[in-house]
Amino acid sequence: MTTTTDADRARLHELGYAQELHRKMGWFSNFAISFSIISILAGGTTTYFLAGFAGGPRMITLGWIIVGFFSLLVGMSMAEIVSVYPTAGGLYYWSGKLARKNGAMWSWFTGWFNLIGQIGVIASVDYALALFTGYLIKLFDADFRLTSKTVFVIFAFMLLAHALINIAGVTVVKLLGDISVWWHVGGVLVIFAVLLIAPDNREGFGFILDFNNGTGWTNNGGSSFIPGLYASLIGLLLAQYTITGFDASAHVSEETHDAGRSASVAIVRSIYISAIAALILNIAMLQATPKGKFGELILGVDGFYATGGANALAAPLGGIGAKLLIAICVVGQFFCGMASVTANSRMIYAFSRDGAIPGHKLWHRINPRTRTPTNSIWLGCALSFLVGALSLYQANDYSVAFFAMTGMCVVGLYIAYVIPIFLRLTNPDFRQGEWNLGKYSKIVGWTSVVWVGFISVLFFAPPFWPFWPIGGSTDFDGVPFYHLSNVNFTGPIIIGLFIVVAVWWMVSAKNWFTGPKVQGTPEELRAIEDALESGDVDRFRELEDAEDARITDEQHGH
Repeated sequence: MTTTTDADRARLHELGYAQELHRKMGWFSNFAISFSIISILAGGTTTYFLAGFAGGPRMITLGWIIVGFFSLLVGMSMAEIVSVYPTAGGLYYWSGKLARKNGAMWSWFTGWFNLIGQIGVIASVDYALALFTGYLIKLFDADFRLTSKTVFVIFAFMLLAHALINIAGVTVVKLLGDISVWWHVGGVLVIFAVLLIAPDNREGFGFILDFNNGTGWTNNGGSSFIPGLYASLIGLLLAQYTITGFDASAHVSEETHDAGRSASVAIVRSIYISAIAALILNIAMLQATPKGKFGELILGVDGFYATGGANALAAPLGGIGAKLLIAICVVGQFFCGMASVTANSRMIYAFSRDGAIPGHKLWHRINPRTRTPTNSIWLGCALSFLVGALSLYQANDYSVAFFAMTGMCVVGLYIAYVIPIFLRLTNPDFRQGEWNLGKYSKIVGWTSVVWVGFISVLFFAPPFWPFWPIGGSTDFDGVPFYHLSNVNFTGPIIIGLFIVVAVWWMVSAKNWFTGPKVQGTPEELRAIEDALESGDVDRFRELEDAEDARITDEQHGH
């Protein structure tokens, strides 16, 4: 292990950075972070309602096969790159190094879309966790109601808990991440067994390929091919929202032994194992659906469509069985939120280390005792809190904020995924690392680029016909109300953020952001590491201050 650690340290020095973070993870713990963020117990249940409306059981089932395959291609393309550049910066670092020209610009846009996507992940995961926690409370207390305020309070407590766990150090995160893997796998097996055995009045396995179009995109109530195809494509978003966040393996690579191989293996395995397990989970939920109740169940409770998956788990059983299955999901979602904060804090730490984020002096500092980026943890959670706070201003259309957060997360992340893949494909000087696809590298890479372009457009598309009254909502003089919950705000949010990032680059950042930096000379890097390992906090802070001063001087052209 010492030899591997020395090799990892030497490689990190070649990339320009000191070993500030604790390198305590093996491939399994690295895999656990990405697997936990993908979290089939979160995505496979919280966006169940969407595919339920858009394609029904058929797309809930087939979506995992289709999306799982193409997401695996994206992941394999990323795995090739992380094998060469195993650093916490991940995507933005890759873009800066792979671009043949304008590397700083590519790095800037990649980094900010990565950060935006990760904040969307934390916000959407913890918001869904709050919904499921509230649903579980409701099972114990029938008078408890899910409202935007009660859900937000739970959301805030979950964010705080995830911040505190991450601040405790990578040892705690590693332990809980490892537990999370077995919790997710064991949880899916328990849910599958219970739903296979317990319910009597079930639809059965013949139901898993039934088609349903409840989106309102029909020809006057008809069932022509085009509206059905459109609804089916929208239904893919259930799986696509779930299979995301696997860039986490890159962001914790500086804390992973044999990072050039371990992080690559972890990305690939987290995707295909998640897709298989999610397919098993959703098939179990579909076949156990009480006869004739599918449309009723996917509506969720108290106006929150994201609780439709909770209904699908609870309705076939009731009583203690329902509470057990929902509790399994709540714990799994809690692990997911924890891992999301871990990955995001490392990305903020690395991006700030290269001077890209305002206040970078504060955000890239680590706690010398735990060797974790404590300030970055708080920043990520604070930004996620602000995104989640938007849910307080959505009146009674409770699915609006959740769908906007999920869209922000998926589109933001996948844009950040595809930029370095594209740059790698167009860079003839790229040399493959230990983990590679050999002669299949380019066909996999270009297929990944096309797929990301396709799903980005799909996430901008309106899932529901704007005037369609979901769930038989009340009409006004025979005309359905215009439903805020039918509007997809992903496009306006992403385009608006792109404009902000682009204008910021043009008027300011291009004058001071130069892309990934070298943290110091080999002697300076070793001095930082010696100060940390000896516990000399004063010396470490002195070296940090010197580094901050150098970055500031560079930004001001001194």
